[in-house]
Amino acid sequence: MIDKKIIIAIDGYSSSGKSSMARALASRIGYRYIDSGAMYRAVTLWAMRHGLIAAGVVDADNLVASLGEIAVDFMPMPDGRQHTLLNLEDVEEEIRRLEVSNNVSQVSVIPAVRHRLVALQQSMGKSKGIVMDGRDIGTTVFPDAEMKVFVTASPETRAQRRYEELKAKGVESTYDEVLENVVTRDHIDETREESPLRKADDAVVLDNSYMTVEEQDKWLLDLYEKIIAAYED
Repeated sequence: MIDKKIIIAIDGYSSSGKSSMARALASRIGYRYIDSGAMYRAVTLWAMRHGLIAAGVVDADNLVASLGEIAVDFMPMPDGRQHTLLNLEDVEEEIRRLEVSNNVSQVSVIPAVRHRLVALQQSMGKSKGIVMDGRDIGTTVFPDAEMKVFVTASPETRAQRRYEELKAKGVESTYDEVLENVVTRDHIDETREESPLRKADDAVVLDNSYMTVEEQDKWLLDLYEKIIAAYED
């Protein structure tokens, strides 16, 4: 196999499993994994801590004015995963809570927030060799990415996965609460003016509603190897 490094963009709906598969692929092929959604979650957590979100309404003006005070980065862990840092504080567990999930879409629709994080994401991918997942990676962040995948599954399937994940972490929630969150986030993500969630024209669709983790990981690896092989021809 040649040493060609590419950018792999994996977009899709919330709780579709795209982060897990992106992380697994990056580990398998020796690429850096970047969870763009975690970056928006970190900004959301900062806003919540500073009283800029009340009853689902974001004080956008004050949040935008404070963006210079917010630093988001990632820290590699011994097990190959990476934790999200908010102003050097490890907030990986906190940003996964349902309270953050319920507010992150409202924060991510703010143009100035997206512009700042997109610029940061693009700087992370300058040398290629990355797998990044999110909502607008293949359409906005890296429109020229060599490999683009759009992941989907039914809202009910995604809600069940997310509910089981939260339960395993000891986070209290109900299936109905998680399903409502999934449906609400879908609507916000698809209808926002700034970089709405949509499939890039050249993205390959993966519906993993009835796939095992092993099956989807193999599907993704096979696609990567096919694309890399094309550079050898």
